[in-house]
Amino acid sequence: MANGGPVEHGYPHLETVHAAITALYRRLSYDTVHTFDTSVAPADVAFCDQDDLYLGAQRVAREMVRQLRLPDARMIVSFREMQHAASVELAAGPEYFIELNDRFRTHRRDIGAALAHEVMHVYLHRLGLSFPGTRANEILTDTATTYLGAGWLLLDAYREDRASSQKLGYLTPEEFGYVLAKRAIAFGEAPETWFTSPQAYTAYTKGLARARQDEQQPPLTAAGWAGRRRYAKDRRYAQDHGTATGPRPGGPYAFSPADGTGPLRVSFPCPTCHQRIRVPARGRMRARCGLCRTVLDCDT
Repeated sequence: MANGGPVEHGYPHLETVHAAITALYRRLSYDTVHTFDTSVAPADVAFCDQDDLYLGAQRVAREMVRQLRLPDARMIVSFREMQHAASVELAAGPEYFIELNDRFRTHRRDIGAALAHEVMHVYLHRLGLSFPGTRANEILTDTATTYLGAGWLLLDAYREDRASSQKLGYLTPEEFGYVLAKRAIAFGEAPETWFTSPQAYTAYTKGLARARQDEQQPPLTAAGWAGRRRYAKDRRYAQDHGTATGPRPGGPYAFSPADGTGPLRVSFPCPTCHQRIRVPARGRMRARCGLCRTVLDCDT
């Protein structure tokens, strides 16, 4: 929890974010991911100063349990002084004890964000899905929370001005915006109206622009002139030399002969789930991602 300190910006964790989205689709399947087609509603997690602290926290925790399809899980919420925003005891269940930073006693509007992250820890624990290392696992948790419909609250908890700052989670604001934009594109949502923080809205628009770039990389037909020209040059090089060529700086695609000696093939990441797709380099075609079922117009 950045509380008054510097807030990291940019996209330093994007590789792990991509791996997290791919892992969600692999572990849950396309059909299960799409059962989370509706995000948690702002009205369902609203928390005002007049609400009873403990009853309100339990109510919001139950809403997170409902959002993440954990009907047999009971969250027991308490508050104490601590360094981090929150923590959860990952026991066998069905009861899980969540501790929130005492700061949330007076910053109640952000309780939903903290609980979303902790309940997602429970969800991933039950799935048996984790990444090695604390930081990578926390990035997985932030990404999953956002992609499955509750993490917009984490982005909305980001506020920054000349005198103070606050950010929850391990992703940067722009990375939260990026994952939220990937979700919005996949599910047809428009989260722009949900934000109460102007800085969160700005971070979302930046993340949306970055997410759109994923849909404009060669060999996709939506790629711009410069990208298409670079791709054609790389393809000619691979054809002339007859050897596999990996991704070059600024280009995620890679060429390789099929079976080491056959026709040239190109692999590139799916713009939705980031699983790599491998197809023949033979001109205009449609490719279908076997993981997230996205149909892509390509010029390979």
